[in-house]
Amino acid sequence: MSASPATIDRAATDRKPITVTALHEHKQLGQKLVMVTAYDYPSACVAEAAGVDMVLVGDSAATTVLGLDSTVPATVDELLMLSRAVRRGLRTPFLVSDLPFGSYEASDYEAIKTAQRFVKEAGAEAVKLEGGGIMVDRARAIVQTGIPVVGHLGLTPQTATALGGLRAQGRQAGQAVQLVNDALALQDAGCCALVLEAIPAAVVEELMPLLSIPVIGIGAGSSTDGQVLVWHDLLGLLDGRTAKFVKQYAHGHHDAVAAIQSYADEVRTGVFPGREHTYTIPPDELQRFQGSLARFQRAEA
Repeated sequence: MSASPATIDRAATDRKPITVTALHEHKQLGQKLVMVTAYDYPSACVAEAAGVDMVLVGDSAATTVLGLDSTVPATVDELLMLSRAVRRGLRTPFLVSDLPFGSYEASDYEAIKTAQRFVKEAGAEAVKLEGGGIMVDRARAIVQTGIPVVGHLGLTPQTATALGGLRAQGRQAGQAVQLVNDALALQDAGCCALVLEAIPAAVVEELMPLLSIPVIGIGAGSSTDGQVLVWHDLLGLLDGRTAKFVKQYAHGHHDAVAAIQSYADEVRTGVFPGREHTYTIPPDELQRFQGSLARFQRAEA
């Protein structure tokens, strides 16, 4: 059994919905943008109540929600389902959906069709794709259809194998120069924002003055226009090793285990449910009910 949408509170807010224009205004005013991932309705409601600016339905759902070893197996249908759920919980934050691996790389046509599905079927306000090079053409093609695109450079999990694994990028001068070239190309292609992941802070500091679009960092230092963290990482919901750039603001896994252990103990000892958790029946109705049981044969012990 689960809670209905009516039982989940959404904090009242007078904030206006975040738009592409608002993202650029934040950058111009030097106001840091706050972005988190979310993968379902309850997490979206929490993000809404917390007043974040942007929410990403990331393909990280493959590892954080679906229990897979990487983001690569995530499918369009899976991310569409999660994006729709998140959309229902948001009113203010700008919603970005990841295009999963294999859904946009082959051609401009495929990239456009996939992006259109996320906008039409899930209510995404922008889509995110990984990489530079030929992916710049994919981003440009999507933008030209009127769909905002967020680029993603540095550590790109979908192609981590080709990058030598999940490790920082741009630590050699040649790599850093390529990152700059790709960032400028994505900006020229019309991307409305850029995510930079696991890149030396000094490299990002040199890149920032060259960009006029908002830049969201994750493991890219503090010079970016905002930050993004994965929901499960910042809340400590998964037990195990996290990336260097992760800061945990809660101990969700520990607290959840402790809570369920307490519940289990109370069930096993008969403490739960107590009288305050049960429903009553009027005495006269109970008496009538007990009388009607006479015609039933009680099972032998």
